[in-house]
Amino acid sequence: MSLRSVHDRDELAALLRRDPALHAYELGDLDDEFWPQTTWYRHGDAVALLYHGTSLPTLIALDPPTRLPELTALIVAAVPLLPARFHAHLSTGAETGLVAGYDLHQVSGHLKMSLTDPGLLPPEPADGDVLGAVDLPELLEFYDAAYPQHWFEPGMLAKGPYLGIRRDGELVAVCGTHVWSPAYGVAAIGNVAVRPDVRGQGLGRTVVGQWCRLAAARVERIGLNVRADNVAAVALYRRLGFSVVGEYVELLATSRPAPATRP
Repeated sequence: MSLRSVHDRDELAALLRRDPALHAYELGDLDDEFWPQTTWYRHGDAVALLYHGTSLPTLIALDPPTRLPELTALIVAAVPLLPARFHAHLSTGAETGLVAGYDLHQVSGHLKMSLTDPGLLPPEPADGDVLGAVDLPELLEFYDAAYPQHWFEPGMLAKGPYLGIRRDGELVAVCGTHVWSPAYGVAAIGNVAVRPDVRGQGLGRTVVGQWCRLAAARVERIGLNVRADNVAAVALYRRLGFSVVGEYVELLATSRPAPATRP
């Protein structure tokens, strides 16, 4: 069994749809907008995606624990083809496939969650707004104040819905989009933030619930990523009907120089 590059979206979709909750992000990257920025590898039934659409490439390789050996073997085989520096989202334990060639930094545990009980979503509020280009300056100011370490970039506003709640005319809570692909039936929440002075009032639950109701009218699967140690966020998502469908690590990989050879 050997590593091979895959260029057939139907082949990839069939593999990823074995576990669409775990692979919602990769399914979204099969969409026309993102496909040109992707490189895909297959080893047996294990799949890895190298996404080139960010300042540093991101390697995504996920599988349930029962398939971890095959996934790790894929990563080991792919090491000679990977860039010198990249981010990675890897099923917990699969990062060992990189240690022969890379130093691993900023390793942190994360959870993948999927909406499995939409009946727990709150009623849609009357005061939520769909945000557009005209709201961009206000949105940037909001994130700088409410979520200084945010990953929001202006182009994200055009890739999927962003919803906001205002109080006295000012944004106080926002839920945005990381994945939006009705073509592949998946969406994922991103850039959720609540202004610090109004936290604890249920605004996060309200804005996320409204986003989920909007997305559920267009897609079959709604997911999200969250740090495993963010206890408050995990509890919020559970109350909204999300369940954990996978554990993974995020890390930064930097290639290790080859040992010098003696003359």
